[in-house]
Amino acid sequence: MSAREIIDIYISFFEKRNHKRIPNSPLVPENDPTTLFTSSGMQPLVPYLLGQTHPEGKRLVDVQNCFRAVDIDEVGDNRHTTFFRMLGNWSLGDYFKNEEIPWLWEFLTVELGLPKNKLYVTVFKGDENIPYDQTSEAIWKGIFEKEALGPKIFADDTNWWSRSGPPDKMPAGEPGGPDTEVYYMFDDIEHGSDCGGDDPTKCNCGKFLEIANSVFMQYQKSSSAEASAGQGGKMFIELPQKNVDFGGGVERLLAAVENNSDIFKTSLFAPIIKVIEQETGKEYKNNQTEMRIIADHFVAASFLSLNGVLPGNKEQGYILRRLVRRAIDSLSKLGNAHSASSGQENIEPILEAIAKQYSQTDTNLEENFVRIKSSILEEATGYKRTLGEAKKLIEKELSKEGVRTGDELMGTVHIPSDLAFKSLATYGLGPTQLRSLGYEFNEQELASKIKEHRDISRAGATKKFAGGLADHSEATIRGHTATHLLHQAIRNLLGNEVHQSGSNITAERVRFDFNYDRGLTPQEIKALEQTVNEKIKENLPVYFEFMTLSKAKEIGAIGLFDEKYSNKVKIYFIGGSKSPSTTPSKGGQAEQPYSVEFCGGPHVAFTQEIKSFKIIKQENIGHGLRRLYALAG
Repeated sequence: MSAREIIDIYISFFEKRNHKRIPNSPLVPENDPTTLFTSSGMQPLVPYLLGQTHPEGKRLVDVQNCFRAVDIDEVGDNRHTTFFRMLGNWSLGDYFKNEEIPWLWEFLTVELGLPKNKLYVTVFKGDENIPYDQTSEAIWKGIFEKEALGPKIFADDTNWWSRSGPPDKMPAGEPGGPDTEVYYMFDDIEHGSDCGGDDPTKCNCGKFLEIANSVFMQYQKSSSAEASAGQGGKMFIELPQKNVDFGGGVERLLAAVENNSDIFKTSLFAPIIKVIEQETGKEYKNNQTEMRIIADHFVAASFLSLNGVLPGNKEQGYILRRLVRRAIDSLSKLGNAHSASSGQENIEPILEAIAKQYSQTDTNLEENFVRIKSSILEEATGYKRTLGEAKKLIEKELSKEGVRTGDELMGTVHIPSDLAFKSLATYGLGPTQLRSLGYEFNEQELASKIKEHRDISRAGATKKFAGGLADHSEATIRGHTATHLLHQAIRNLLGNEVHQSGSNITAERVRFDFNYDRGLTPQEIKALEQTVNEKIKENLPVYFEFMTLSKAKEIGAIGLFDEKYSNKVKIYFIGGSKSPSTTPSKGGQAEQPYSVEFCGGPHVAFTQEIKSFKIIKQENIGHGLRRLYALAG
């Protein structure tokens, strides 16, 4: 059974149970500065989990591409990947635990054919605020008794899910709930001496792998004021709409189906690993950590590149750069069987193998392969150049201290931690790269300086993203609506072939990306500002309608057309009073809005709420793309 077959079986299973398939959302969330990437299937659905009506109804199913930057340093073991596909089914105030748990069991044991005696379950143990999930436990007990299976249900206080983590880390207003997790027990691993036996909550040797997680999103954290005033001291209130949010990683399910505890030896990754073996002349069994990093990081880099991310020094671009460089470091460590004389690692065959494997589920990966390959190879070439420049900087500084370098250097040179950190800050190098250049240093001192730098950066990031769209602050909503006015103004000025390629909106500023092959003149910038401010002054109404995708395209709605939309879409109009497809004017012609655009919202009710609009900066972000920064309000 392939990864593609698992996806098809899952989607079909829930479509037969009246679920509507929704499209995969972009890896880089649109208009959400609170997070760099889509890291779970539920992330794009938060507004609907909180009660907003979804155009496809109350039962949804999909497979979502996900990326988790927090797992970069974890990659190298037998189960962690930064990029993965998450199967998801949702009940938005419809069915709950009594339906979800039996369906999950049926999917795993009947549809995928997993051995029943290899599956173990955990439920939420409860804490001082949330009770023990006895309902889920009782349902599982009924299933296991019917199957004549032994005691395989365990309670754990970590069986809780929210975007922010455990209950005590959740901000006011955040939804969350207890979850029940299913673990698969492998045959090819023996328990370690410090393991707690056949209990997934106590085993840490890798014999158990979590393959499925059903979250019962039934709570919302209240503020301290609400808890003391109106909730009888309760920090959590029951959501009026109880939801189910299931997540199952395709890569992990495949490992269970193939009964292979090493994800990188499954039928999805094995062809990629084989190419890495061929290119390095090394065997996987003796170089597992490096080859796992190479495979995962180039997979993730390919998908980030597919989503329009370019290597850089900030935000998503920095993460992509880090992935490529870490993969190249691991490749360099292994050496290259075919290009040792040139000193250049040949990564093209690896990228080709990745495109071939993943094109079975993501056809646009192969369709955009030339662009993806070009971006990654360009970064790889630049990285080699960066290493050379860093070495020159270090040797120049060392020469000032009378330390011999270059051809005179014999053995490893120990460099001061200040100089080591300078190379890291200037060129983005880390301990691995410094050692590859032949330098040693005080690792504890360098780690301390890196931590100090990260703490400062995180504090700045927290301040920067304090007013994200996900929080629905008034300033951010004003900025969001302003991007619609700007988008239409740009198309009116530069032509309809120009379209939005991304945006990032905070309470402090608007950032808007679009395709164009030159910088805008001061006159063009002024014209855009004038148009947007005129529309603000006109106080145009802002409203939305749900309609079919074909109808939206027929009336000329614009949007990020590299995204996949579902059959029913949400279209926002600015100007007019109704959709031009439904409301004729006195002369028999539909009253035309100024802007008609695919969007999930939210927006202001009338444009005068935006107050004002000022473009403050433009940038060239490469590959025929421009970026504008503006202030709204």
